[in-house]
Amino acid sequence: MINPLGWKTGSFVSVLVILLAYNYKRHADEALQDRMNQILSGLLRAEKKVPLAPSRVAFGFGGCEDLFVNAMEIVNRLNLTAPEVAQHHFAVKNATEVAELFAFFFQHGAAAERYVANKTLFDELVECAEMSPNHHFILGGNAPVMARRMALEGLDVLLGARMSAEVAAGLPEKVKVVGEPVKKSDIHLILEYAKGETWGQYQSSRANRLILHNDQVNPYLSGLEAFAEEILQFKPSLVVVGGLQMMDNFPYKDDERVQRLEKLRSVLKGLPLTSRIHFEMASFTDEKLLQEILHNVVLYSDSLGMNEQELPNLVSLLQDGNVTFLSDSHPRVATVLDQMRTVYNLLSQVSPAGGKRRLTRLHVHTLAFQAILTVKSSSWKNTMSASAKASLTAHRHVCGSHYIDLMKTKILLDDSFAASQDKASRRIRVIDDHPVSCWEERDYELCVAPGLVCTEVRQTAGGGDNISSAGLVLQI
Repeated sequence: MINPLGWKTGSFVSVLVILLAYNYKRHADEALQDRMNQILSGLLRAEKKVPLAPSRVAFGFGGCEDLFVNAMEIVNRLNLTAPEVAQHHFAVKNATEVAELFAFFFQHGAAAERYVANKTLFDELVECAEMSPNHHFILGGNAPVMARRMALEGLDVLLGARMSAEVAAGLPEKVKVVGEPVKKSDIHLILEYAKGETWGQYQSSRANRLILHNDQVNPYLSGLEAFAEEILQFKPSLVVVGGLQMMDNFPYKDDERVQRLEKLRSVLKGLPLTSRIHFEMASFTDEKLLQEILHNVVLYSDSLGMNEQELPNLVSLLQDGNVTFLSDSHPRVATVLDQMRTVYNLLSQVSPAGGKRRLTRLHVHTLAFQAILTVKSSSWKNTMSASAKASLTAHRHVCGSHYIDLMKTKILLDDSFAASQDKASRRIRVIDDHPVSCWEERDYELCVAPGLVCTEVRQTAGGGDNISSAGLVLQI
């Protein structure tokens, strides 16, 4: 059969289907672009809604140099073959264990940090990384990275850390470093990989990194004594504690570790209530250490910050007394919110005796969204704007640019989400031009901001530190 244009019917139908499909895709792309534009504009307005108030913040502990390199370059240079079985290791002693550990986290796109017990092996890894033409060093360590971010935001900062004079000189002028300098800062090796990269039978589900270190200074919380002497005169509005993951599986003698944590506890107990305390979680595998941190640090903190891997670990510790090595790297909003409620319910019941503090703030950062819980009667403020700033900072850090290019951006959060895994839970609609969803429950407020996911990853390490700092800076 021939139509009036002289085409065969089959050909005409095929062309029509192609045109309709193209037109549908074009409209879908335009709708997505419009949604992303509205969400970005809404987040920028929310971020700018609150003027930054002058304040003083103190950070501890530790400092290092982060050596960034592409993970695939390292495994290829070392001729590491993908192991038949990916295995977790608490600490790394040889090249085989490096391969097994990397494969374990790589296949799940999960962030991790582990101690290398073999110094010779670690030196070989660093030497190999420095051979890469694409390697680079930047300031490392939770406390220094967070201190730098706060100083760039305009706050006065006190940093308790031992680092080389060269590294300290690279900090902003508003950062005052206390702690005896070391001749050479420890190096932490950051093995980064992109989403979809393959290694043998393994493929990464998202961009992330494995951090390896042989740190001999930071596990002792060096600089704690100098920090303790200075902090009362400094009179900070906020004290941030981080870097305790350096203690994980470190070979201490006798009771050295618990003695250092007890010293930290005495410092926190001596702070006035006007100085709020925030603890930044990290990757932990040692159950005993995490129990010691819970009893010496967490119970003396007003605020906690963590990612989607660290939150389930804390829940497991509080409920069952053990840790989880691996969790969903793309959790649903409802799952995270329920876990946050669990942490809050358990820690808000702490009796404020002997210097202990009730939890009044909880910030969880994931790839797809930011979630912040704040108690309504607490002094934490601007939760909505803080959530927006945290989301924007995540993109800026990972993409390595303050300007947010929507051509390098995707949004994983749907246009609505369940507030809980409970079957009777309501759904929260994401309003594109006012994208931060906030609501009240019991005695607290919850805010969820969609993440603007960077699709051209420049760096992943340090992301959580910058994100947490951005959330805190508008709330103190």
